[in-house]
Amino acid sequence: MENDSLRTEAPKEKGRELYEWIQALVCSVLAVVLLFTFGVRLIGVDGRSMVPTLQDGDRLLVLNSMFCGGYAPGDIVVLRKESFLPTPIVKRVIAVEGQVVDVDFGSGVVFVDGKPLQEEYIQERTFTAEGTAFPLTVPEGSVFVLGDNRNHSTDSRDARLGTVDTRYIIGRAVFLAFPGPDAVTGMREYDRMGGIG
Repeated sequence: MENDSLRTEAPKEKGRELYEWIQALVCSVLAVVLLFTFGVRLIGVDGRSMVPTLQDGDRLLVLNSMFCGGYAPGDIVVLRKESFLPTPIVKRVIAVEGQVVDVDFGSGVVFVDGKPLQEEYIQERTFTAEGTAFPLTVPEGSVFVLGDNRNHSTDSRDARLGTVDTRYIIGRAVFLAFPGPDAVTGMREYDRMGGIG
């Protein structure tokens, strides 16, 4: 009698373990799907407007805007304003609402609230004007963005984009998931996004 009881309990144990493994797997897959649907996205960089920080072909992990809790100068954001460009663009936040931005195109220096920015991340100084009148005060609920490759970037200097309403921001770049090849060396550098956060 005892042997029959043990034999019937063993298949039940195995069945329960299998059920628990399947349940854990389904929950894990569902969690990943929800995370990538609502929390983060993987977005590719197209173009050279953010060189040297980002290269064409980089893949960024982007925190969804609903979880960002606002934006700060220095943040790298992905935005889409279809009346400007139909595809998302990647830029750096230079100023937020209430701040005054000015650019001395002769010296290439960008000023925020009267102070020159220390911009170690740029490719070259800012010498090209694109139609936006300076100085300008960033309106409420907006940010002013520039590309790091200043003279080869279409950004808030372009009057068609101007300051960007934060509702157009998809999210903030938090991690370089997979780097594209460097235009000069062809190497893939994983540490190029140091200082982004």
